[in-house]
This record gives sequence, structure tokens and C-alpha cells, in this order.
Amino acid sequence: MAASTAVVLDGVPETMLWTLYQRAAEARRPDTVLPDPEAVALAEAVAETGGYPFTERFGHPHPLVAQALALRAACFDSVVRQFLDAYPEGTVVSLGEGLETAFWRCDNGRVSWLTVDLPEPLALRHSLLPHGSRQHTLACDVRDPSWTKGIDPARGVLVLAQGLLMYLRPPEVRDLIANCAEQFPGGGLVFDAVPRTPGRPADPAARRGPPVARGYRLPPMPWRMNAAERPRLATAHPGIVEIRGVELPPGRGLLWAVAVPRVERLPVLRSRRPTVTLLRFANR
Repeated sequence: MAASTAVVLDGVPETMLWTLYQRAAEARRPDTVLPDPEAVALAEAVAETGGYPFTERFGHPHPLVAQALALRAACFDSVVRQFLDAYPEGTVVSLGEGLETAFWRCDNGRVSWLTVDLPEPLALRHSLLPHGSRQHTLACDVRDPSWTKGIDPARGVLVLAQGLLMYLRPPEVRDLIANCAEQFPGGGLVFDAVPRTPGRPADPAARRGPPVARGYRLPPMPWRMNAAERPRLATAHPGIVEIRGVELPPGRGLLWAVAVPRVERLPVLRSRRPTVTLLRFANR
């Protein structure tokens, strides 16, 4: 990346810098829950070469937030590794990938990896990360169904939507799920969701994103889903044959050892927590 190239992003694309900042902070710990040297190097490159003011924009990394985002990434990694155990030469499609480094954590030497993102964040990714012969990119809005064209489902397809669907409108989420089920028979889609918050405006356009630092607020999140609502996903497409939750790996510290297990035992709280969900599609 050229020294004169400044990193300037806003809106949803800027969230990839926030998640990278937190994930890199967790990766620097000697007791990290997710070793991720690529994330550390990326954050340093964005700050030093791109001149991005992480601390001024996002404040200091929050240990609980950093660990939670790393555990979310580790959860997605576990699904990818299980997929590659079954389909060693399969295709992983990562939607809105930003500066995620899952390829380097999960690469089995045979996987084909496709990153689908908007042109601006994709250009930044290209400027910072080397892409090998099994890594491909496509500049396309994930709401445009044309991104599925040309992907051969014969060797297996797993679609990742990490930190993405909450920024789409409910009909757009439904259409994306249906498109994946239609185009990738025998494949799967894994995504995370934030829970519904009581008292939030009914109109998604009127909602504000949560504040995460002084002066910085995440973009609005029009689509939310409680864990208890997972069965409704089956109505998106008749090809959905399995819907299951994917549990986060164990975390570090008293919160993860005591508080999280207690939440799991309380039905109301268990339904209103961030979740990761895996959908599987029928073969045709």
C-alpha cells in the first residue's frame, strides 16, 4: 500500500476497520482466544501506512468486545473447517468480507475462496493483502443476485455472512437466503444475527446503530433476529433442509466461565443474545 494512500471509509464499510481493530487487539494477547497474526499486521499497516486514526475514531479496544468478536470469528472458522473436512476442494464464498483473515486461518491447501464485496473495501483489501491462485474477488453488492453466477456447486459451496446481514433490510435478507438455497444445492450458509431490542422503532429506517465508542456509532441494523425465531427461516425457500445454531467456543475470564452459562439456562435471555446460525440446502 502506497504511503500516500489514505484509508477513508464511512458507513457500513468502515465497520470492517472497527472489527479489525478489536480482533487485532485480542490477537496480541499472549492468552488470546484466536491467534491471528495477519490481523495484527493488517491493523499496523492501516494505521502506519494508511494513516487511519484507530484510537481517535474508536477509542481504546474494549477487552470484552475484542474477545467477543474474536470468538465470533473462531465460530465461523469451525464451520469452515468442518465443511472442508467434507469437501476438501470446496468453495467458500465470503460476503462483505472486508479485512477478515479467515482464509489464512482455515486454508487446507485446496479450498477455493471467493470474496464478494463493494468496490471500495475490496480495493483496500487488495492493496493490503496478497491473494494467491485459490483466492478470488468479485466487486458486487451482495444484494445483487448476480454474484452467485459462475460458482460451481459440484464440489460443495459454503457461504459466509459474518457481521453483514444485520445491515440489510428484512426483505433483502430473505432474498439473499433464498438465492443461496436456489443456486447452491447441497451447500450451506452461515451467518450471525443481533437480537431484537425491546422498544426499538418498528421502522428499520428510524433505528440508530449502537454506540461503541465516544463519537462513533455503528450504522443502523435494520435486520435483527432472536434465537427463538430461527425456525421462521425455513419459509425463505423450500430447499432449506436444516437450521441449527452454532455455539461460540469457550471464552476467557469470569464472564465467559460464569455469566454465559447462566444465560444459556434462562430461556428469555438465551433467545435474546447474539447468535450464529447454519442453514443447509437440499441436493437436487
